[in-house]
Amino acid sequence: MVAGHRLSWGYVDQPPLTPLLARVSTSVFGDTVMGLRVLSTVSTVITIIVVALIAREFGSDRRGQVLAAVCAAVSGFVLGVGHLVSTATYDLLAWMLIGLFAVKLLRTRDGRWWLALGLTVGIALENKYLVVLPVGALLVALLIVGPREVLRSWWLLAGVALAGLAALPNVVWQFQHDWPQLTVAGGISEDDGTENRIMFIPLQILQLSPFLVPIWVAGFLRLWRTPWARSIALAYPLLCVVVLAVGGKSYYALPLLLVLVAAGSEPALGWIDRHRPLAVVGLVLTALTSALFTLPVLPASAVDFVIPVNKEQGEQIGWPSMAAAVATAWERIPADQRSSATIFAGNYGEAGALLRYGPAHGLPPAYSGHMSFADWGRPPDSNTGPVLLVEIERTPSFEANFRDCSQVGTIDNIVSNDEDGTALVLCSAPTEPWSTLWPKLRRYY
Repeated sequence: MVAGHRLSWGYVDQPPLTPLLARVSTSVFGDTVMGLRVLSTVSTVITIIVVALIAREFGSDRRGQVLAAVCAAVSGFVLGVGHLVSTATYDLLAWMLIGLFAVKLLRTRDGRWWLALGLTVGIALENKYLVVLPVGALLVALLIVGPREVLRSWWLLAGVALAGLAALPNVVWQFQHDWPQLTVAGGISEDDGTENRIMFIPLQILQLSPFLVPIWVAGFLRLWRTPWARSIALAYPLLCVVVLAVGGKSYYALPLLLVLVAAGSEPALGWIDRHRPLAVVGLVLTALTSALFTLPVLPASAVDFVIPVNKEQGEQIGWPSMAAAVATAWERIPADQRSSATIFAGNYGEAGALLRYGPAHGLPPAYSGHMSFADWGRPPDSNTGPVLLVEIERTPSFEANFRDCSQVGTIDNIVSNDEDGTALVLCSAPTEPWSTLWPKLRRYY
């Protein structure tokens, strides 16, 4: 939301589209949680419709298309990203559109679909760079199993040019700022790579839904036995290998599973017709478990149960109380020193929450050296007074930039999210002027 009020062609950790859509949604539908999520909800509905259209391209009749749409609608991943506003929300729609246009291209051999693919990829690159992964996996799969003739087309070059033109503004911004998103990606791989690799296969099953595994397995087998669609089947394992190699997050590969679900809906109908009661039970269990893990249906005190599968559940809890705790710590600063005092937040989530909820407690704007917050302003050098640090974990090397630091409070959330246990540390002053200190405080991940 803060990025949306500071519109730019790029940010340290993301391209510009999602912040822009967040601003549009709150401007049109109200600056509330519901208003913020209207466009993401619409995007998710369109995503579900596109899954049905993909099923139709694979030859499914109306029943198969409805089944594909229902499976997508009750899957944990779709419910999870559709409930929130994030780059993953709109990225999912882009992947589904790419899947639809790729299937049309391979089924019809009409090279003009490269234009639709190129435009979609270009717009998607203004939202999230991950979109290059499915495209790259599909191209490699085409080279391996064909049909290779779709690659021998001037329409492909036109599609590439269209994608480049649409993505150019953010690419130029990244170039001008020394490609910070590559630095962020490197940090993700270095810090979380091992855990991501260990949890990759379990989360592929859990985050979509264990009950949908037979359908997407049927879809994979169906596509593998269909010569013109074999490359689509192969693209999924190829993508998994790449994500595992770079230590990326499990959800990076999940959208292609929805394409396999779309392909598996038609063969699944035969089994459903023979086992209708069991199928209904499976569908209900899928919906219930997906809602349990992705939607705010549990009391906050019970959310720790689902955080191992979906940590974003925990990240939606505790921000107002965090701001209240920061306000209590702020009051420890003598009133005559507050005009030269500073609040420094350790990450963009904390800084954004303090900008959102801090004014109600009389707090000044918070600063942070994390991600794009570092570019949005530093404290003035005239702020030579106390510094209130919001630290997820106390770090002596970081606190060495400030004088006489002591912990004056702790964030005590009712769930084990990232901010639970965060230390509130009050220091007497910065060791150097903020203009000198600021480059040392910048952090990309």
